Amino acid sequence: MSESEIEMEPERLIVFDTTLRDGEQCPGASLNIKEKLEVARQLSLLKVDVIEAGFPVASPGDFQAVETIAKEIRNASIAGLARAYEKDIVAAAQALEKAESPRIHVFLSTSKSHRTHMVKKAKEEIVTMAVDAIKMAKKYVDDVEFSPMDASRTEEDFLATVLEAVIDVGATTVNIPDTVGYAIPEQFGDLISYIKKNVSNIDRSIISVHCHNDLGLAVANSLAAVRAGARQVECTVNGIGERAGNAAMEEIVMALKTRKNFYQVDTQIETKHIMACSKMVSSLTGFFVQRNKAIVGKNAFAHESGIHQHGFLKKKDTFEIMDPKHVGADDSELVMGKHSGRSALAHKVKELMGYEISQEDLDILFDEFKILADEKKEIFDEDIVSLIHKQKLEDDSLVTYRLGKFKCSFETGGAPQAEVELLGKDGATFSASAEGDGPVDAIYNCIDKISGLQCKLLDYQVMSKTKGQDAQGEVTVLVLNETRESLGKGSSLNTLEASAEAYVDAINKLLFKRKSGPVEGSDIPGP
Repeated sequence: MSESEIEMEPERLIVFDTTLRDGEQCPGASLNIKEKLEVARQLSLLKVDVIEAGFPVASPGDFQAVETIAKEIRNASIAGLARAYEKDIVAAAQALEKAESPRIHVFLSTSKSHRTHMVKKAKEEIVTMAVDAIKMAKKYVDDVEFSPMDASRTEEDFLATVLEAVIDVGATTVNIPDTVGYAIPEQFGDLISYIKKNVSNIDRSIISVHCHNDLGLAVANSLAAVRAGARQVECTVNGIGERAGNAAMEEIVMALKTRKNFYQVDTQIETKHIMACSKMVSSLTGFFVQRNKAIVGKNAFAHESGIHQHGFLKKKDTFEIMDPKHVGADDSELVMGKHSGRSALAHKVKELMGYEISQEDLDILFDEFKILADEKKEIFDEDIVSLIHKQKLEDDSLVTYRLGKFKCSFETGGAPQAEVELLGKDGATFSASAEGDGPVDAIYNCIDKISGLQCKLLDYQVMSKTKGQDAQGEVTVLVLNETRESLGKGSSLNTLEASAEAYVDAINKLLFKRKSGPVEGSDIPGP
């Protein structure tokens, strides 16, 4: 067997989660200490390698949150952020004092723009500040990370100089931040390759990346860096963070898992907890996850297109590259809508009713389904069941009339008027107009005229049959003709139409029973 045919063992990638630090810096995403601890527990369950719990010097609340998390969480390194200042480093060290695996994460601006307008320091001064900060942090902890802020816009030769200097004095991780989301994947990957080739002591430190999403490229840049040799990625749950956010943890992890043969890198993340963590962060921050968000969005494992549904029903991987259960999501969903095809509808009917319907019945149901789908944004299971019952697929022999068109008008102080058209079995059309005490009464008077039956309405009930703002209404009526009672049901998005359908259903049953001969009692089933 040749060397190229031997399956290589994937390298480990360190997942550094900064949801509680960079993610919480997103305007409106502030969390209290209890909420931060809940998120930290969920991240621990996910088995992230490093949890950046906060920026201890920023506020007493941040200090206490880092301290609380450091005391409890034991299966992940806990990091505290610090600028290259003594007070920041001391605050981080104090907050992390009880941590089992503490890390101090020091950052300092290095790009020309930041040197000129923010820190107002020369290159030599930046190097000195960085070295002094790492030396100080090493007095408190063994694990020290250094971030040259705005690294992606820093001159490459100067960046290499700074990194070499901080590694010399003990930086165990050097992080390359794309602080303003300026990088392009090819360029960012090349930058990591440059660092590997031009920082002489780079083998003594892990290369990390921290990408922002200003151009929508945070995940792409992170993966390009991994491909080039980075072995830690800094990310957040749901991609939350300052401005357009950070690289989304769930997207990076599942990209590496799904395309393991390409990247040859893996993580220790327990992916089955991804969905629960996403929902928790969304709930606590109030930042809703967009429906089409990769991995954790509502539509991530949903299929509506008829072509997609047909392929999916034949073999899942025709249109789905991940198993939703791997991220803790529910089963894939066939969303029934106007783009759905017959295959999906037949599958849904069998799923809901437990039996297969004939092609003829399916064709009838499909036509009604398409009409409803044009009216509703989303078709629920209850809508399908309602259509099945409405079509009476099991027996068409009792149908004398079907509802055609109807029109109803009424105004305050006037008697409501209705015009109704019923369709007979032979294609004949019957119509009538009438007034009534209300619009429903007017419609029913029209139907009585056409059928020749005089019925008394004993009971009339309306209920929401399905979910959503555009839910179908179901109307149930109980009518009396001479000595016979008859129960009718109808459903529609339009309550008046449902009322008419229900009355026609009741009339059809009365006419069928009249043809069948006299029957004693009512057709209402007993107990």
